[in-house]
Amino acid sequence: MIRNAEKEDAEKILAIYSYYVKNTAISFELDVPSLDEFQGRIVRTLERYPYFVLEEKGVILGYTYAGVFKNRAAYDHCCEVSIYVERHAKGRGYGRMLYEALETALKKAGVLNLYACIADPVTEDEYLTMDSEHFHSHLGYTKVGRFHNCGYKFNRWYNMIWMEKIIGEHQKN
Repeated sequence: MIRNAEKEDAEKILAIYSYYVKNTAISFELDVPSLDEFQGRIVRTLERYPYFVLEEKGVILGYTYAGVFKNRAAYDHCCEVSIYVERHAKGRGYGRMLYEALETALKKAGVLNLYACIADPVTEDEYLTMDSEHFHSHLGYTKVGRFHNCGYKFNRWYNMIWMEKIIGEHQKN
């Protein structure tokens, strides 16, 4: 079941996210946010954008949300998107289901361009592979930019890429 996230989901969502912060370079955060900080992030996101969780038998196994791409009115038809799936639940199609729900909600809200900011290995290692890029490519995203050696974590440098997906027609008003 996919449903809207709530502030009360923060502890379970943070449990998923904390693995990626502590053990991977997928997130460039170096420290796991506090529960209060994470609750605030959920509440602030829900003020303007969708935030969904995927549950199976009452257990949250993944989440996705949208956020501001750039804080200027001309960018109002664009969003940055993020997704995390519980590490033991990968390969079950949950990521696709979450992104499909997010895209449907964003289309209804008039969003046309989706952007994913993805950590990209200079060389694949135990902390970062190209799985996120491949996942997004499989869902119709294309690489539109690369920043070289911009993230430093686990005593090594990582690149960051931007991927884009167009989900609507660009028309003049």
